[in-house]
Amino acid sequence: MDFTFTEEQQAAAEAARGVFADVVPDAVPSPALTRGAVAEGFDRALWSRLAEADLLSLLLGAEYGGAGLDAVALCLVLRESTKALARVPLLESCAAAAALQAYGTPELTSGLLAATGRGEVVLTVAAHGRTGHDPAERAVTARRDGAQGWVLDGVQTAVPWAFDADHVLVPAHTDGDRAVLALVPRGHPGTALAEQISTTGERLGELRLESARLADRCVVEADGAWEWLRELLATGTCALALGLGERVLRMTAEYTGRREQFGHPLATFQAVAVQAADRYIDLRAMEVTLWQAAWRFGSGAPGALPLRGDVAVAKIWAAEGVRRVVQTAQHLHGGFGADVDYPLHRYHAWAKHLELSLGPAAAHEETLGELLAAHPLSG
Repeated sequence: MDFTFTEEQQAAAEAARGVFADVVPDAVPSPALTRGAVAEGFDRALWSRLAEADLLSLLLGAEYGGAGLDAVALCLVLRESTKALARVPLLESCAAAAALQAYGTPELTSGLLAATGRGEVVLTVAAHGRTGHDPAERAVTARRDGAQGWVLDGVQTAVPWAFDADHVLVPAHTDGDRAVLALVPRGHPGTALAEQISTTGERLGELRLESARLADRCVVEADGAWEWLRELLATGTCALALGLGERVLRMTAEYTGRREQFGHPLATFQAVAVQAADRYIDLRAMEVTLWQAAWRFGSGAPGALPLRGDVAVAKIWAAEGVRRVVQTAQHLHGGFGADVDYPLHRYHAWAKHLELSLGPAAAHEETLGELLAAHPLSG
C-alpha cells in the first residue's frame, strides 16, 4: 500500500510553508500579559496571501474556482499553519465551505463559495453548544415559519472568529429532532454577540439567537450534513495539534542541544533523550491516526461508522499527545518554559485550547467502545 501524498497534496503543503514562513509566532503580546483579546481581529494580510496562493479554496470544486482537493490536503495546510500559530480562521472557513458545497442547495452556494475561496467572504462554525460540553446541535432550536422561512432560538458558546466572520454556520435541531445547519449573517436581526476570551487570549463570541428569522435557502436540511462537518472540524483540529506538537518538539531539541549542564549539552543526558523520544512516539501516533481519519473522508466507504471510529481514535491521540508534548517541553526548558516572554508560553496556551476543543480522551474512548459494541468486528 502506498502512503505517499499525491503531487497536488504535496504542492498544497509546499505553498503553505511558503506563506507561513514569514509569520512570527511571538509577534503579538502574550495572552498572560494582555487584558482582553490578543488582537481585535485575525491577520487580514495573511488571509489575503492565503487567498492568493489558492489555499482558501482547496476543497472547493472547479466551478467555484477551487482545486477540488480532499481533507488530507487541508490537514497538510493546517499542520503548517499552527507551527507558526497563524491567526486566521482557516479551518472554520474551509470546513464550512466544504459542507455547504456537499450539502447546500445551488441557491445558497451560488456566488457565496467562490467569494469564500477568494477570501472575500469569511465563514465560521458554532460547534461547541451552550456550555462547550453538550452536543452543539442541541443548543439551538429551528422551527418552520410558514413555507419559506425558519425561526432560530438558543445559545452557542465559544464561537471562533465570531466578531470577524461574515456568516456563522449554526447547527440546530428541529421539532422532528433532525439536525440542520443554518447560515446566519453577522449582525442579523434577532442575534447578539457577547465577547469571550479563549485560553490562547483570542477573542471568541457567545452567539445568542432570539426569534432569528432566516429564509428557507439559508438552512441546510440534508441528512448527515452536521455530522460530516463536525467530524471534519475535529480532524482539522487534530492536524493543528500535530503541527503545534512538531514545532514544540523541534524547539525543545534545539534548546536542549545548546543548553549545557556540567559541561555537556542537556540533549546528551539519557533522562532528557528518553523523554524527547517518548514525545516523538506520541507525534508519530498522532500523525498516523490523523491521516487515517482524513483519508476516510474521501475513501468512498459507505456509512458514517468507519469515519466516526477513525476520528475518535485521532482525537484520543491528539488530545493526550499534544498535552504531553508541551508539558515535557516546558519541563526540559526549565525556567524558560515558564517565561511568558519566550514563545513556548504561547504554544502551551494554544495546545491547551486545542486539547479542550477536542475534549477529554476518555470520552472518545467511550465513544469508540460504544461503536465497537454496537458493530463488533467480524473474522
